[in-house]
Amino acid sequence: MRFITSFFILLFAASAVLAQVREEGVMLQERTLAQSVSVYPNPAFDYIDINLDHLRANKVKVALYNIIGNEVYVEPEIIDEHHIRIRVKDFSSGYYLVALRDEQSNFRGTYKFLKR
Repeated sequence: MRFITSFFILLFAASAVLAQVREEGVMLQERTLAQSVSVYPNPAFDYIDINLDHLRANKVKVALYNIIGNEVYVEPEIIDEHHIRIRVKDFSSGYYLVALRDEQSNFRGTYKFLKR
């Protein structure tokens, strides 16, 4: 009886550790994806370029918001497999947020830039 109780306690502890490792692995993957995205130049004058090291540009949904949260319509231009360009030349000066979403990898990221 003692052996069975010890076995179940050990099994429960092992499953808790595995769940934590799995959760940390997912968080690490999301952090790695977020760090592999770059938005430049910042500050921007005419265009912003979005470099997606580990995401495919044609699969990423792009939304742009002004600093108070209103969505600004943009037509992203896909430059190559991992590169998107957005024209911001006619925008008012100020801070904007670029929201990126990839359904395949469940990636969601928001990046701030300044339009001068």
